Amino acid sequence: MAKRKLVVIGNGMAGVRCVEEILNIDRDAFEITIFGKEPHPNYNRILLSKVLQGDTTIQDITINDWQWYKDHHIQLFTNETVTNVDVDRKKVMTESGKSVNYDELIFATGSLPFMLPLPGANKQGVTAFRDIRDCETMVETSKNYEKAVVIGGGLLGLEAARGLLNLGMKVDVVHIFDSIMERQLDRTAAKMLQKELEKQGMRFLLEKQSEEIIGRSRVVGLKFKDGTKTDADLLVMAVGVRPNVQVAKDGKIETNRAIVVNDYMQTSVPNVYAVGECAEHRGIVYGLVAPLYEQGKVLAKTICGVENEGYHGSVLATQLKVSGVDVFSAGEFMDSDEVKSLKWIDGIRGTYKKIVIRDNKIVGAVLFGEISEGTKLLGMIKQQTDISVYEKEMNGAGARGQESGVAAIAAMSDKELVCSCNGVTKGTIMQAIEEQGLQTVDEVKKCTKASSSCGSCKTMVSSILDYVHLHGFGQTAEKETVCACTSFSHDELMIEIQNRRFADTAEIMTALDWQTETGCETCRPALDYYAGVHGTSVLNTAANKPAGMQADGTYAVMPKMYGGLTTADQLRQIADLVDKYGIPVVKLLEGPQLGLLGIAAADVSAVRSGLAMTDSGPSYGKTISGVGTCSGISFAADAMQDSIALGVALEKKLERAQLPQEIKIGVSASPHDRAASLSKDIGIVGVPGGWEMYVGGSGERLVKAGQLLCTAATDEELLTLAAAFLQYYRETGHFAERLSQWIERMGLLQIREALFDPFLLKLLGNRMEEKLAASPEQANQQPTAAVIR
Repeated sequence: MAKRKLVVIGNGMAGVRCVEEILNIDRDAFEITIFGKEPHPNYNRILLSKVLQGDTTIQDITINDWQWYKDHHIQLFTNETVTNVDVDRKKVMTESGKSVNYDELIFATGSLPFMLPLPGANKQGVTAFRDIRDCETMVETSKNYEKAVVIGGGLLGLEAARGLLNLGMKVDVVHIFDSIMERQLDRTAAKMLQKELEKQGMRFLLEKQSEEIIGRSRVVGLKFKDGTKTDADLLVMAVGVRPNVQVAKDGKIETNRAIVVNDYMQTSVPNVYAVGECAEHRGIVYGLVAPLYEQGKVLAKTICGVENEGYHGSVLATQLKVSGVDVFSAGEFMDSDEVKSLKWIDGIRGTYKKIVIRDNKIVGAVLFGEISEGTKLLGMIKQQTDISVYEKEMNGAGARGQESGVAAIAAMSDKELVCSCNGVTKGTIMQAIEEQGLQTVDEVKKCTKASSSCGSCKTMVSSILDYVHLHGFGQTAEKETVCACTSFSHDELMIEIQNRRFADTAEIMTALDWQTETGCETCRPALDYYAGVHGTSVLNTAANKPAGMQADGTYAVMPKMYGGLTTADQLRQIADLVDKYGIPVVKLLEGPQLGLLGIAAADVSAVRSGLAMTDSGPSYGKTISGVGTCSGISFAADAMQDSIALGVALEKKLERAQLPQEIKIGVSASPHDRAASLSKDIGIVGVPGGWEMYVGGSGERLVKAGQLLCTAATDEELLTLAAAFLQYYRETGHFAERLSQWIERMGLLQIREALFDPFLLKLLGNRMEEKLAASPEQANQQPTAAVIR
């Protein structure tokens, strides 16, 4: 069967990567011809700056050498510019007169450098920075001249400036805006980068609009519209690019800013496609390598007739080293009224981190100086992950920045991206190392393509390589699963429920490959709890069962006595109900609570109604068993604060909070601790200046005193701190995990840091308020997301 003829116009990264994907699907389907206007085989244009800087050679940045084309029977025409495409006759013609027929045609023509139409732009010494020829021009110029001016403070301009500094030239960077790299960095990161580059010798002329290039036949300077000038022996324009679409336009293929394509990279003409910087998808033209590779994969499947979901756009991300300084940005990174942001600035280490949040979802990030979290953040941005998931990892034992390299690799999920350009995960790299016996980073690069594009992940790849060699593949510590029904740990289950929409617990079990059809007594309530806290709706399989079932099948009801207070009317009401329904046991319980025990199932609702106990909605967790108080400021001689008023306020505020495990709270009016607060899960003690809050105590088999968490000057401040603390616990605790166990796992220091961070304190408090303020019906439709671990 004759092969179909595939012609690719453009020998750059996007087009050839698409060809590679086609060969992976069906290496015998096409007779392939590629036209490239440069004299070189396919090379990594991203690393041109390293060639200019003298760090590498053209041979080192070659992706596919001449032998690769020969091995795959690809006809490569270099130094050939395609000038005409006849879509009716399916023919491609070049400037030199070559003519090739096609069955399928791919435009991968990339972009052309934009040259400012300034007077004098045609003088000697004026160049762009786009290909190897431009690099050679700059290198030759540096041998005889001293002063260079780069117009453009974007990434390309800064890389050119760094290369020219390495070549021994003095360099001015001219930029029309008031901060550099405005498309990749917010103002804070931009100013930090500018400061670092100035230390390296760059001089910045910001908010300067170029007017004229000075000189007779050769450039000698640049004049600005404000009347000022700067000397220049070499002028590099790095102000942007424009899609190379003229041939497509002449061929009556629909173009806008670039060649218009659909989700399958098809143009307006049958059998003609476009990929890379010359393609416009849903109104967007992408210039970064990761989106172009994603497009290439889709196009390869489309051309080979493989069913696929199409290309739906990409989250833009930049992770690179600018003149030795690591920077990363992704998604929405600029401040606006529609987003909030978390920021960390370390002036000593010179690092900056910013996480941008919309509706509690991570939508953007900027990193400066330390970018090891970049690929993880990119994955979270793509998944619109709740900010809680990131904060868990940031503050918990898995915080990478505080771990050794080995621990950091071990803590990474196998699904976590290492190379965002090529979509390569940690698991893929580890498996390749183990199965292929890979020994070097270059071998990993050739096998998986990780670090083969921008190279910013090379250090991480090296760390993974070392880790596998030291510990083997899959030798991380065995994790504790929720139960035998699933392979998911508590944390993994929380994350899955946060990031996906499930209709009910049965769907969760099906989607997550539960080993048993209906789960077990351990995982069913855990699923209810995690769905209620982290999901899009409360998925409570036990919602219709009366609460309080006892061992003998009867039920218990605990009348509400806020802060341990009751009245004569309430006691009469209780006595009447005990007589009316023959309740056999009335007992004082710890909490303090009064328990009505032994109630028949048929009478539970009537008893609760008689006590005016409204249903707070389906229960998907545990609650506060009660708030115990001492005799209070009116009756205790040593009282310093009003323990009863605070106890009542606490219980009324937090009674509906669903928690991983039942907790007890005690409020004492003075340090004499008349309410035994220090042996409660939460103990609050009145002191001369206000309140002290202790957590993690226990009065059970192993009596344990609580640890001081924080102090508060007023009742209102204490209520805010207690609500935020419990929200933190409810969102990050494992189901059935006691408060003291949670504190031990999390670490008291980390919990304090969360509550002492004004942003996180407000975030936690707001989430608790939203949940508690909702009606019982709304409470089951307004889940809150986890916060920190």
